[in-house]
Amino acid sequence: MDWFVAPDYWTSRLVFQRALAGVYLVAFLTAALQFRALMGERGMLPVPRFVAQVRFRAAPSLFQLHYSDRFFAGCAWAGCAVSAALLAGLDSVVPLWAAMLLWLVPWALYLSIVNVGQTWYSFGWESLLLEVGFLAVLLGNDEVAPPVVVLFLLRWILFRVEFGAGLIKMRGDECWRKLTCLDHHHETQPMPGPLSWFFHHLPKPLHRVEVAANHFTQLVVPLFLFTPQPIATAAAALMIVTQLWLVLSGNFSWLNWITIVLALSALAFPSDPPTVPDAPLWYEVVVLAVAALLLYLSYHPVANMISRRQVMNRSFDPLHLVNTYGAFGSVSRIRYEVVVEGTADEVPSADSDWREYEFKGKPGDPHRWPRQFAPYHLRLDWLMWFAALSPAYAGPWFGALVERLLENDRDTLRLLRRSPFPPDDPPRHIRARLFRYRYTTWRELRETGACWERTFVREYLPPTRLAGVAQRS
Repeated sequence: MDWFVAPDYWTSRLVFQRALAGVYLVAFLTAALQFRALMGERGMLPVPRFVAQVRFRAAPSLFQLHYSDRFFAGCAWAGCAVSAALLAGLDSVVPLWAAMLLWLVPWALYLSIVNVGQTWYSFGWESLLLEVGFLAVLLGNDEVAPPVVVLFLLRWILFRVEFGAGLIKMRGDECWRKLTCLDHHHETQPMPGPLSWFFHHLPKPLHRVEVAANHFTQLVVPLFLFTPQPIATAAAALMIVTQLWLVLSGNFSWLNWITIVLALSALAFPSDPPTVPDAPLWYEVVVLAVAALLLYLSYHPVANMISRRQVMNRSFDPLHLVNTYGAFGSVSRIRYEVVVEGTADEVPSADSDWREYEFKGKPGDPHRWPRQFAPYHLRLDWLMWFAALSPAYAGPWFGALVERLLENDRDTLRLLRRSPFPPDDPPRHIRARLFRYRYTTWRELRETGACWERTFVREYLPPTRLAGVAQRS
């Protein structure tokens, strides 16, 4: 069937596949390096406890069948290895069926992680990676030209990502409609980057232009993804430019990068595609059958998108095949941060030597400039931002974090930038305090060298010690 393939997108597929493999690699590396403290056997939200309460049908995962920290680590590092092989182009030198199985491996492994990841894996970019990764299984290799229907479905995801995000903003916080949200967002976003301070201090008229451009890119430009070339390429390229602007402005994990990867699939690169035989019948049947299923399942995200009660970042099936997306439907006007401190004093007081724990990404020391971590995702740091918004967000895991710090747990301390206590001498008490943070002005930065100014608000957690630990004489 000549209509089944699009040879002109040969280079687009190649670039898309290599870029997607790179995102997979970052995702698996993040899991491998952080899981023990977050959800390992002695983690803050242990996987064994979760799978004992949730049935396989609700959260399909290899770890429903067996869990140990060693097994999880093996799966995560195996995901890294397969992703690296795909990045190197292994799928291009094996038969078509083997390439499809090869792409299925990271999808199945990452699905297994996400479905037991609980709060740590509750972000929209997890489902987005899985939805895109599943379509990559059907995209083929050098034995066939890219299937038209799969390229269409990739654009359909990109449309839902951008258009859904635009709608949630227009329906949500009024500052998006007034074009004033960026007066606050660069300062109050979950994890600022090294340039966020400068973005915040851009002239307010430019902030208005930023918001207006965002609305245009998310509510108008996506419509042109389904037009003939070169218009579709121009639309996708504009989305890529917008996403790169967001990459510069903050640390949003791989959300921007996976969106860029999607947009790459819509670009028509000038190329001379090789001559390949017609796609085998079994491949055409599989692609068309799965495409029909995905279009049928798209009813739910479409219904959510057009609903006045639109929700962000929800999956409508346990395999994360179709999902709804969106971000920052509301924008905080004030930044709060939870500062965690410990003391070696047996009887803590206001005069005790309270020492602050330093996190890798979230604001802490006002003089420490934010660093760039994305697309790598610091999961604990992101959840600490939610904890500052409301203790209810931290209820399931914050107590366990405090307990691990009181034990000087090695895996937990690896998630931090620095612990103020030596490994063999843990603190006697931990407390947490809530501070209001704001960016310093240009003058304050020159005079103090601090990029933040912080003000104590209230006690977040009173001094706490391990239960049953006797005081030392």
